[in-house]
Amino acid sequence: MLLSAQMSDDLQPLLERASAGDTGAVDVLLARYLPALRAFVRLKAGGLLLERESCSDLAQSVCRDVLENAERFRFGGEAEFRKWLFTTAMRKIADRYEHWGARKRRADVQPLGDDEALVGYRAIYTPSHQAMAREELERVEAAFDRLAPDKQQVILMARLMGLPHAEIARELGRSEGAVRVLLSRALAELAESL
Repeated sequence: MLLSAQMSDDLQPLLERASAGDTGAVDVLLARYLPALRAFVRLKAGGLLLERESCSDLAQSVCRDVLENAERFRFGGEAEFRKWLFTTAMRKIADRYEHWGARKRRADVQPLGDDEALVGYRAIYTPSHQAMAREELERVEAAFDRLAPDKQQVILMARLMGLPHAEIARELGRSEGAVRVLLSRALAELAESL
């Protein structure tokens, strides 16, 4: 818990430095939040959007939007920042769906041969290991997609967004106890499905 408090304490100065162009601060923020943001985008964007745009490009675009608008953020701690970050991601996903749907465009970009979630492991994995890892990622995403929307939401909010149970309860209009039960059931169902 001490690390979490320290992260929250240094977040506001990091945001200010990053929005002013300090690449070191940007690197720290990306290392801290980008993995969860990418996972969130992969799970929320869906196959149709990810056929047209890469998950990494969408996550990068969210990061750029957040940094460009950092001065608008009223600092309320790390939970509020995470909420803002992932809300920005949802708006970006909705905007991109609207872009592709309204114009009925066809993608100029073919789906990536190497899934961007696995590219970093290229040096470690053999091609057969990469194929197995890609299959496992697809299994997790398919299992997640089979969950009821409220179970998907509670997993995203608790595990990827890192929101406290009290905040999730407020967002979902439930008690903290109900959120804990829902999260427990959602994780158990996901595990059973895998």
